[in-house]
Amino acid sequence: MRINQYIAVLDACVLIPMPVADTLLRLAEEPEFYLPRWSEEILNETARNLVSKFSIDPKNVERRIATMKACFPEAMVDGYQELSKVMSNHPKDRHVLAAAIVSGAHAIVSNNTKHFPEECLAPYNMECLTADEFIGHQYHLDPDLFIAKLTEQAADIGWSLHQLISRHVPILSTLIATPPE
Repeated sequence: MRINQYIAVLDACVLIPMPVADTLLRLAEEPEFYLPRWSEEILNETARNLVSKFSIDPKNVERRIATMKACFPEAMVDGYQELSKVMSNHPKDRHVLAAAIVSGAHAIVSNNTKHFPEECLAPYNMECLTADEFIGHQYHLDPDLFIAKLTEQAADIGWSLHQLISRHVPILSTLIATPPE
């Protein structure tokens, strides 16, 4: 049973860097944290940028997107396309706001916060948080489980918890005392 019903749309810019995306998705696996949402358009933008800007092998990108879809089948949002035409935020991210509205999201997680000004979000009782801010909020929901998930992630990628936090979730440096290497 899902404990937390908080819905967050993950923008492509937070799904591209693997350590950040990995943290967000590991947290979403647990009912104490949040429900992720995205659209085909967001996933296509993620894939396109992984290939064109980061030279990731297209087969690896395809596998990554397919795994996300398989692990979170309820995350896919559709039926937002017409709404995106009337959104007043940045034109390149109107589809993200429209998907958030259609999905009943409480927040958009994006490092392009300037694309989601407060006056565009307020009518929908929504906020835009950076990945760092959002992950920091998740910590407070269940600190022990949160640390366990990040410790597991750090071990899986061969980093220390300190490395993971200091490189990719700096807000946690103020919340968690991790010994330096």
